[in-house]
Amino acid sequence: MEKKRDSFHPFVGSGLILIVSQVLALFLAFRERDFLESRQITPPEVSVELPLIYFFVVVAFVGLILFLVPRTVLRLVLKVIFLSLFAWGAFVAIGLSLPVPVAVGMSAVAASFYFFMPRIWLHNLLMIISLASIGTVFGVLFAPWTAISFMLVVSVYDILAVRFGYMMWMIRRLSISDTLPAFIIPKTISRWNLDLREVKLFEDKSEKEFSLLGGGDIGFPLLLIVSVFFAHGFARSLVVAGFALLGLATAYWVQRKVLKGKPTPALPPIFLLSVVGFLIAYLT
Repeated sequence: MEKKRDSFHPFVGSGLILIVSQVLALFLAFRERDFLESRQITPPEVSVELPLIYFFVVVAFVGLILFLVPRTVLRLVLKVIFLSLFAWGAFVAIGLSLPVPVAVGMSAVAASFYFFMPRIWLHNLLMIISLASIGTVFGVLFAPWTAISFMLVVSVYDILAVRFGYMMWMIRRLSISDTLPAFIIPKTISRWNLDLREVKLFEDKSEKEFSLLGGGDIGFPLLLIVSVFFAHGFARSLVVAGFALLGLATAYWVQRKVLKGKPTPALPPIFLLSVVGFLIAYLT
């Protein structure tokens, strides 16, 4: 029997993940700024149309793969995709501070380590690194208002995908590979070291012991925070980061008080509060 003091509200784990992700993304943004300035590189500014097209093409493509590919093949395909993503994220994060050969070696070790020992804590850590890297690489290409427009459309999609069950169907299909594009939040500290292969997320008992936080609920706010960093400076990006954390807390409040524990799209409240933070920072 788990000791009561070992348990905590899922927001504690999710909030810690968001804070660590924000710290890492901003650290990488400083390193990226130094890299670009030292080489006198001016990144191009991307309009919102192309990223939105790319996003929905990826959503449709992933849905088709999940629907058409047999489970045995799907498990291998998903494993390769996630290992590649984790290796790339680690390479970007390390490569901004260390020589490329070192970054390649360390990222390969991280992905291999995860392949042989897929612990919950390691999965969440590699997700943090990958999303912080994505936010840093693409955040510099987005003006803040472009990032906000992009997040608005994705937030509407998030609401519809959860409302009509598409999101949960995708998560259930993705979970067969022991890998998810989501953070797994155990409700007890001791379970953070569990092997993912032993966790059955959609059994009745497991649903009470774990909660999920979509990778996009962390990744998209990071995109905006990095965008604000490059456009308006570090201090204003911190304001947006703080309001994004408040938005995450609001999402958990809505899930508990309004939706009574049902699946909840977390991105809309995170997006709304992030925009409030941006407006406060932008107008002061």
